Amino acid sequence: MTHHVILGGGPAGMNAIESIRRVDGSARITLVADESPYARMALPYFIAGDVPAGHLATASEAFFEKGKVELQIGRRATAIDARAHRVDLDDGRSLRYDRLLIATGSSPASPPIPGADAPGVQSLWTLADARTLLERKTSKHPTAVLVGGGFIGLIVLNALHKMGWRLHVVELEGQILPRMLDRRAAAAAEGWLRDRAIGVHTGASVTAIDGTRKKEITLSDDTRIEADLVILSTGIRPNLDLTSGADIETRGGLVVDGHCRTSAPDVYAAGDVAAGPDLLGGPNAVHAIQTTAVDHGRVAGAHMAGAETAYAGSLLMNVLDLAGLHCTSFGRWQGDAETTEVWAPERPVYRKLVWEADRLVGAIALGPVRDSTMTTDVGMIKGLIQAQRPLGRWKSYLHKHPWDVRRAFVASGCAAHLLPHTALGTRAVPRGFAYRDRKPRVSPGSHHADLVGTRPPGFESLPKTPTPGIYKNPT
Repeated sequence: MTHHVILGGGPAGMNAIESIRRVDGSARITLVADESPYARMALPYFIAGDVPAGHLATASEAFFEKGKVELQIGRRATAIDARAHRVDLDDGRSLRYDRLLIATGSSPASPPIPGADAPGVQSLWTLADARTLLERKTSKHPTAVLVGGGFIGLIVLNALHKMGWRLHVVELEGQILPRMLDRRAAAAAEGWLRDRAIGVHTGASVTAIDGTRKKEITLSDDTRIEADLVILSTGIRPNLDLTSGADIETRGGLVVDGHCRTSAPDVYAAGDVAAGPDLLGGPNAVHAIQTTAVDHGRVAGAHMAGAETAYAGSLLMNVLDLAGLHCTSFGRWQGDAETTEVWAPERPVYRKLVWEADRLVGAIALGPVRDSTMTTDVGMIKGLIQAQRPLGRWKSYLHKHPWDVRRAFVASGCAAHLLPHTALGTRAVPRGFAYRDRKPRVSPGSHHADLVGTRPPGFESLPKTPTPGIYKNPT
């Protein structure tokens, strides 16, 4: 009987378990995880009161019993001997495997700031972190400083904004969200935050954190901020310590092929620790996002169980609600490529399409919810990038009508091209676990009218052609 050992109970590990079981109903599966599986990405919604603690769980005892999964919860792997097909655990025991999946995720980076290890200074990475944060809310409108203005930090900021916290964000680079938005989009987002009384300090670092119950934060420009809580969100690092002696090829993450196999025999990797194929080509890359972890896990698990699966690669993408301003970016939005841009600063609304010949390879869309995410064309922009189909004359159409993505999406055949494609090459099925076995709601929600309407209310006033001077011809 083949023995599969899964290290990590995040989205990559859990989806791998389900893929293995769908292919092989009798294989032995062992899960090693330091916590009971839950949705880390839902923690900001938990602290904002949108999601109760019970809904964070991504598995249950009944789920594992049904899937015949042997559990090593509360345990960590400490070493891998790839030649001996053995994993050592932190309690002194060892597990022998036939196939091993490393899905150990990532951890928050710790900045070298004096006072960063004191009470009242923390990350938001675990459920324990979230509960500690909630305990610091001892007044109606406490103050928090977010150290780091990247994607993770601003997700936390959005949750605290919903709770009525007074907020500041400090970012070392010259703009917030430097790996998600270009300068124009970031400036719009910064203005949006300042209009909501949120302090934005860019091009600055934290030089010291002092105080006990009340914290005093000193910035490199001598600004001082008093706060009840300091949240560190200065980046993440893949959890690769386990593999340091395992002789596995590493370039930022464990390098994997289209089957999520590493360079070591019978060792796979998935999620934040894996540097996998990029959908748009080029070198392997770590895409530390939920969708990539899910796809990696599905592909790795199926191939471990003997299915012939192949992964085309992941697409870098980010979607963020920033106090009511929705920010999205897909693919290769940086650089000097040919672009189509529209900028309506009074709303603010910004759209940028990035081209290679007549293929769409990147995009940014920013605006209030009714002008951005709640229009279905944002998803279609993502589809156009994923499909990588030549758009021919529809490229010129999008230059002239950048708000009308739907016609180009349908007429170019992107929908028909994408529909047959799934991570495993077979019909997608829902996850096997649901909270208290509840069925998904199928009735239309409150945003249904926005999604199916030709244009949401107020959308008609947006420019129908790019603002003069914004459209860029290729150089």
